[in-house]
Amino acid sequence: MTGPAPTLSAIAAAAEGAGLRLRGALAPAPEDQVPPQPDGRASRTLVLLGNLGGSLWPDFAAAPEFADGGPDPMNRWSARVVGSLAERFRGLALFPFGGPPYHPFLRWAQKAEGLRPSPLGMLIHPVYGLWHAYRGALALGEALALPDEPPPAHPCEACVEKPCLSACPVDALSESGYDVPACADHLRSAAGADCLTGGCLARRACPVGREHVYAPPQAAFHMRAFVTAQNAS
Repeated sequence: MTGPAPTLSAIAAAAEGAGLRLRGALAPAPEDQVPPQPDGRASRTLVLLGNLGGSLWPDFAAAPEFADGGPDPMNRWSARVVGSLAERFRGLALFPFGGPPYHPFLRWAQKAEGLRPSPLGMLIHPVYGLWHAYRGALALGEALALPDEPPPAHPCEACVEKPCLSACPVDALSESGYDVPACADHLRSAAGADCLTGGCLARRACPVGREHVYAPPQAAFHMRAFVTAQNAS
């Protein structure tokens, strides 16, 4: 396929039209483990795509995958949307799901956006807090012009009380790690109804980005998907 090289602004506009947001980009180094292009050329730019707050929910909730009753609807929607963008911009679609092995999305995200982990382990955004996610990436054979911006300040450094560490009713989240079985058991119980329908209490306790907390339908969808995955494991 021939044509002008893509630009970040063109990819951002196309992604937004499909329900996703541009989540940074990087020029991959060998240690980033970005796969080559299908024709064997090295991938010279990696563009991350995802959501900021509830940005993807209207498009996803209106998509056929949401209502068709099939498994993993958001992953299937992401695969379709990111795959279409990869075809449009002559790139390779990559996803944080579908493994093992898994692509190192957290490494890519920290390099692309300069984000750092919160005490809960999730990367924290200076504006959206813990309410964001990565749904895919485009590996491109062209070297795109990338913005040269300093990394954002790490919000957790100024947070003295760290309410996220004490908000979990079953202490499943701490600086020592994430007790997945304890979290899943709580969500299956009557006592876990608030977390199951409104989203993780520890995540909601973070003071950063509270105006971007997922709305109840989106929060409940993610929590139910987590429980379903745990039941199948």
